Amino acid sequence: MKKILLATSMLAATTGFAAAEVTTSGSARMGVVYDSLSGDTVFSSRVRVVFNMVGTTDGGLEFGASVRADQSGQGGTNNGDSTVYVAANGFKLTMGDVGGAADALVGQTSGVGYGPNDGLHEIGFIGTTKTAVYAEYTTGALTFGISSGQTTAVNSEVSVAVKYSTDAFSVALGYEDAGTRDMLSVLGSTTFGAVTVKAKIVDDSANPDMAFSLSADYAAGATTVTGFYTDFGTTTTHIGLGVAYDLGGGASVKGAIVQQDLAGVKNEFADLGIVMSF
Repeated sequence: MKKILLATSMLAATTGFAAAEVTTSGSARMGVVYDSLSGDTVFSSRVRVVFNMVGTTDGGLEFGASVRADQSGQGGTNNGDSTVYVAANGFKLTMGDVGGAADALVGQTSGVGYGPNDGLHEIGFIGTTKTAVYAEYTTGALTFGISSGQTTAVNSEVSVAVKYSTDAFSVALGYEDAGTRDMLSVLGSTTFGAVTVKAKIVDDSANPDMAFSLSADYAAGATTVTGFYTDFGTTTTHIGLGVAYDLGGGASVKGAIVQQDLAGVKNEFADLGIVMSF
């Protein structure tokens, strides 16, 4: 009898596993980074592991979760981002470490480098509060999103966004309101043969002028050349140029240089390294 119960339990457990899926992916990078502000050239590396879990109920409701763990090259570790969601009929509700509707649908122009300096082209969003909620609905080429930061946070941001995307071009509009600050973001992207151009305009109530960013990617075989210019709507601008070469098998060599103009004071940032995906 015990053997029958054990076999039945194992069969039930096996059936449960078959109805769900757990996958693992990862990425890593290593290289050198130069910063003219400090005058130092340092080694920089990072390892990232992502666990994705997906299942479906008997009624067709999809549910899932993801956990990301990072480890820096200096030996420090951080608990990574995590999200939990349910989805059905084009609708998806996510809770956890979500950045907001504008962040999800509008996004950024193209950056350069192998990673440590990648954010130098970005015009930041207000929605940086973690442990939030994001709802998204997709129908055809249109995607709508709405999000909220944690309700207990001071000036918790609310964000709405819409995106229209085709194979040839896309355009997205996002709005964020955090009580004492609001932001309107627009990003358009189009591809002409081997060239992809992206343009972003941001009206931020915290800045005196409108910010904008423009990038272009040119792909020729295994090589991609990227350039960008970003005006942050203050007294700061960044201009960058980078090259990436695909080695195949999930590895690429990337390098870049970025010049910062900080109210007339010039600073340079550069990096060169290898990016790996698993």
